[in-house]
Amino acid sequence: MTTTAADEHRTVAGGFTDRVHGTAPEAWDNPAPCEGWVARDVVRHLVEWFPAFLKAGAGVELPTGPSVDDDPVAAWVTHRDGVQALLDDPGTAHKLLSNPHIGDIPLDQAVDRFYTADVFMHTWDLARATGQDEHLDPARCARLLDGMLPLDDVLRASGQYGPRVEVPEAADVQTRLLAFIGRAP
Repeated sequence: MTTTAADEHRTVAGGFTDRVHGTAPEAWDNPAPCEGWVARDVVRHLVEWFPAFLKAGAGVELPTGPSVDDDPVAAWVTHRDGVQALLDDPGTAHKLLSNPHIGDIPLDQAVDRFYTADVFMHTWDLARATGQDEHLDPARCARLLDGMLPLDDVLRASGQYGPRVEVPEAADVQTRLLAFIGRAP
């Protein structure tokens, strides 16, 4: 059975949503593993960069919720539901996203490749910042890492990833993925 971009988002966003709902109100200001960020900034990042990416590349506007400062849970849930509705829409498979860095790509694939993968990796950041379950799906970690390794120079040049952290070769795949994107697991 083939997993669609909608299915993948539903699963990955569900794991992130579990961490959002599991965050104690006082923990939203806890330091996050991304330098200079607190827990609420992990949510802020996801709900702020992606709508602009979609609007610029595909003319798609997502619904907006409250600000992350006022209500990070509602901000995330509104955003997540908007992305899921976009992916569940049968017309999305026939739309393209155009971007000067990546060219033209089917919209559902762009969401999966750039956004859903980002949500997956930031799930660990939110969990670490708020003292929750940090376990990520090993098969998904392996797929992401395998796809990112050949793009090491491009990814580092983007400024979106910190310097690679050295870990033992025998480290589990989650540790290797997190170290690759610049986290110190």
